[in-house]
Amino acid sequence: MSAPLRFDRGHTDDLMTYLAASPSPYHAVANAAAKLREAGFRELSETDAWDASAGGRYVVRGGALIAWFVPEGADPHTPFRIVGAHTDSPNLRVKPLPDTGSQGWRQVAVEVYGGPLLNSWLDRDLGLAGRLTLRDGTTRLVNVDRPLLRVPQLAIHMDRSIHADGLKLDQQRHMQPIWGLGDDVAEGDLIAFLEDEAGLESGSVAGWDLMTHSVEAPAYLGRDRELLAGPRMDNLLSVHAGTAALAAVAAVDDLPYIPVLAAFDHEETGSQSDTGADGPLLGTVLERSVLARGGSLEDRARALAGTVCLSSDTGHSVHPNYAERHDPTHHPRAGGGPILKVNVNNRYATDGSGRAVFVDACERAGVPFQSFVSNNSMPCGTTIGPITAARHGIRTVDIGVAILSMHSARELCAADDPFLLAGALAAFLRG
Repeated sequence: MSAPLRFDRGHTDDLMTYLAASPSPYHAVANAAAKLREAGFRELSETDAWDASAGGRYVVRGGALIAWFVPEGADPHTPFRIVGAHTDSPNLRVKPLPDTGSQGWRQVAVEVYGGPLLNSWLDRDLGLAGRLTLRDGTTRLVNVDRPLLRVPQLAIHMDRSIHADGLKLDQQRHMQPIWGLGDDVAEGDLIAFLEDEAGLESGSVAGWDLMTHSVEAPAYLGRDRELLAGPRMDNLLSVHAGTAALAAVAAVDDLPYIPVLAAFDHEETGSQSDTGADGPLLGTVLERSVLARGGSLEDRARALAGTVCLSSDTGHSVHPNYAERHDPTHHPRAGGGPILKVNVNNRYATDGSGRAVFVDACERAGVPFQSFVSNNSMPCGTTIGPITAARHGIRTVDIGVAILSMHSARELCAADDPFLLAGALAAFLRG
C-alpha cells in the first residue's frame, strides 16, 4: 500500500470556487470544460467527423459533458475507465409563464425539481441562473448571483400547530418566491429583466431553463475549519473531483486504459433524457471513439467488456442526531475517506469484483475508504450506477463522499474528503 496522501486544501479551495460559479448544470459543464481546456483538451462537435489522434477531447450537450483522453498507441479495442457523476441538484425551477403574484407581492412561478428538502429553501436569499435560448437558436448562460428571490415562511403566530404537528409545506401554494412589490403583474417582466442582465436585446429570448440557487458562498466551518458547507455538493463535488482526476492522468505516459469522465444531467429525476445516464450519449461517444480509431463493432464489444465505471455520487454520513436511521454495523464517518456503496437489490451496482477494483485504486493512492449499506428497514436510494451497468453492460461500482443534509439548499462534508476522492479517482483512471 502506498504512503497516505498528504492533505491539500488547495483542492477544496478550488472546489469552493467551482461550487459558487456553477449554480446550474450548464454553468457546471462550462466551468469543467474550461478546466479541461487548460489541461490541453479540445472540444469536439457531435456533428463533425472525429479523428484518431491521441490527446484529450470532450463533448458538451446541454447540462452534460463527456470527456476522454486517448493515449499514444491505443488500440481500437482498448478498454475504458469511466468516472460517472451528475451535474443537476434539487431546486426550484422557473415555469413557462413565470410572472405571477397576489396581495401586493410580485412573485415568480416555480416548479419543484427533484426531491429537495423544501424547508431548507425557506427564508433564504436566492439568485437565479440557467440557460437562455435565443430566437436564432443560440444559447446564453445567465447568472444573477445576488439576493433576488425569497420564499417567506409563515410567522409562528399564524401557525401555532407547527410545534405539535411539524412543518407541512404544499409544493404549489407555499414555495412560490417573491421578488418585488406591486399589484400590476405583467407577462414577460422576468424574462425582460434577465435579457437586460445578460446584455441581450429586448425580445430576443425564445426559451429558458432557469433555476434558483442560494447566494450564500461555500465556507469552511467548525473550530478547526475541518468541515465544508456549501450548495450542490450532491453532486458537483464528484464532477469537480472527476475533472481534476482526468486532467491529472492526461499527463501520464503509457496509460493502459482510455480514461473518461461522464457528467450527466437529470439524475435527480430519473436520468431519462438525451443528457441523462439513461440516454444514448455515453454509448454513442464510446462507440464513435472506437470507430474513429479504425475499430469495428467487434472492437467496441471487446472494449466495453474490459471497461469499468466508478459511479461517484454523494452518500450518507452517519448523523449524530439520528444514528438509529443507519445500519447498526455500517457507520460511514465524515473525514474517513470515500465510501463504497452496496445494495444487494441492485439499487447500487457494486458487487465483489467491483469492490476489488475500488480497493486497488484506494490502496495505490494511499486513500482510506469506508463501506455503506442502508438500514434494512428503510428504502435505499439509487444512482446512475445501475443505469450505466444495465444500459451498456459495463461493470460498475458505486462510490462517493459521505455528507450530511443531502438535498438541502446547503450541504455539509469533511473538508478533506473531496481531495481523498480525487486521489482515488486518479488512481482508478491510471489503471
